Parts: sequence; structure tokens; C-alpha cells
Amino acid sequence: MIVTVTPNTALDVTYTVDGLRPGDVHRARDVRYRAGGKGVNVARVLHALGVEVRAVLTAGGTTGAAVEDDLAAAKIPVDVVPIAGETRRTTTVLADDGSVTLLNEPGPRLTGEEWQAFASAVRSGKPDVLVCSGSLPPGAGGYAGLFGGAPSILDTSGEALLAGLAGRPSVVKPNAGELREVTGLRDPVSAAAELRKAGAGAVVVSLGPEGLLAVTGAGTWHAAPSTVLRGNTTGAGDAAVAALALGLSRGESWPEILRRAVALSGAAVLGPLAGDVDLAHYQAEQGLVAVRARPDQDMSGRSVRGLRAQAASGGTGPSAEYDPVRRRRARTPRNHLDHDVHRTDLPDTP
Repeated sequence: MIVTVTPNTALDVTYTVDGLRPGDVHRARDVRYRAGGKGVNVARVLHALGVEVRAVLTAGGTTGAAVEDDLAAAKIPVDVVPIAGETRRTTTVLADDGSVTLLNEPGPRLTGEEWQAFASAVRSGKPDVLVCSGSLPPGAGGYAGLFGGAPSILDTSGEALLAGLAGRPSVVKPNAGELREVTGLRDPVSAAAELRKAGAGAVVVSLGPEGLLAVTGAGTWHAAPSTVLRGNTTGAGDAAVAALALGLSRGESWPEILRRAVALSGAAVLGPLAGDVDLAHYQAEQGLVAVRARPDQDMSGRSVRGLRAQAASGGTGPSAEYDPVRRRRARTPRNHLDHDVHRTDLPDTP
């Protein structure tokens, strides 16, 4: 099972308008409400693909109740940790010119007891792959302490990203701006290499309409979509993370993983809301995504099956590189990417 982690859950409110003009009055043509937060979006995409997934999230107040009701209606399995504060809202404005504007609240402050309850819920999930996504609310203890022995993905930004590297996540997925901010380097390959030195097993960088760049222990690849799509980009990065998690759980090669990730992120751009994907586009685009290895890197397309655990602290802690097939054998068998954001934290981490 893939477990997604959303400590800063949100109720997403999406407005569709003719155009967005600062200082002007706007009348929305359409308003939609949906449970959100990056980990929730990842879980929604995986659920749409028929993948076994469970979302661990916080919820509080009337807004939190609306989040729980929406997830129950969608039949997405969840573990909800109650909090005293009111769950935040995020606002997305879609304009006819294709622009996407986000207004994201910081979220309620968690108490120490609430964070411990949340961490316990994450650890009890026993995931095959753990996905930690989004901003951290005030009072949260950080992602590093949530990682265990399972393959893991970290999708956050700023200080939360840097602190999370101490947990040695298997994959980190920043966008180009987030990567540049935490490293100070403009070249994404060099910047990704710095994150790997700091604890990330692999770094997959969102390059917007140019696709994805993966810098891994097995090589470096660039995956590009067949065409640039216009639509709602708010959930594209989360769809890419869903594809990464699915690929890691299956032990696929990096080119296979990237091909699915680019196709699924494009399918999310064509969906009306974050967490929606156009399955027909996803299926068709997988065969059209161009994946190329860098000339100075290993061209063999080695699988993540070949990556061996490099455990922290005496070989018992979380690993940055791993062998998911070996992990599956040990278990008991069971029968476009960026957008404009206005917020108090950082882009692409709602």
C-alpha cells in the first residue's frame, strides 16, 4: 500500500473567471469545493488509477468536517487525526487566458500532542511507499522523523525540504524554482546533485512544460511531453508524485517511471480540479513521452531494482537508496507542472 501524508490539509476552493485584474471586482462563473493538500491530491490520483492507497491527514473545525465528507464521498481510504484548529482553505482562480492564481493560507498551529498523534498514525500505516507532501503547518515537527525503512518521496520546499533531507528520503521532487532557492544554483543538475549529497537518494525536478529531470544513482534523464497543454496546472506536480510512488512500488526503471510521471501530470492539467486526471490522455501520452539520458551518464536505464540500501546509523535507519523488489519479497503476499502562487510559504507546495 502507498501511504500519503498531508499535515497541512486544506479545503480547495476553485473559482473560474473571465479574467483576473488586480484591484477590480470579479464575478465567478463557477465555484467548486474539494478536499485538498498535496498528499490528498496524490491519494486521489492513485485511487483513480485503482492503486491501493491510504491518506493520513489532519482535520479540524467545520472546514475539516467538509474535507472528511468529501473524501468519504470519493471513497478514498483515510486516517484522520483530529486537531483543535480550523482546517485551512486554499483558493485557486482560473482565468480564461490560461492563468492560474493561488492564495494559500498557512494552516492552523498544531500542538505537540497533535503532532505526536499524527506521527503515530503515519508510522502505523506500514507503507510499501511513503509520500510526504506539502507545506508544514505551524507547530509541526518536520518530515525527517516520519521516514522509516520503506521507500519514500518528499515533496515540499524551503526549510521543510532542507530539514527533511536528514530523514534520507528515497526521492525528493522540487520544482525548478524551489530547487534553486534551497541550493542557490541555477543549473538544475548541479543543484540536484547537492540535494543528493545532503541525503536525497534521487531528485526529480519539475521543469514546467519542459517535463521532468531525474538525477539518480543510476543515471540522469530528461523526460519531455509530446505537446504543451493548457488547463489547470495546480495538481500536475501531485500527479507526477503519484506516478513516482507507483513506479517505486513496482520496482520500475527510471525511464519507465518518468514516462508515466510526465503522462500523468499532463493528464492532470486537463482535469478540472487538482486530483482529477484525464485517463484517456494518460494512456495515450505514455507512448509519446520522450525520455533521454544525458550523454555523460549511464545509458542503460538501470532499474531501481538494482539500487541497494544505504541505511543511516548502523544499517537500521531509513535508506536513501533501496531495492523495492527485495522489499516486496520480504512482505507477506496480499491477494505544465508549475503555477503562480501567492502565499506565506513557497510555490508548488499547497
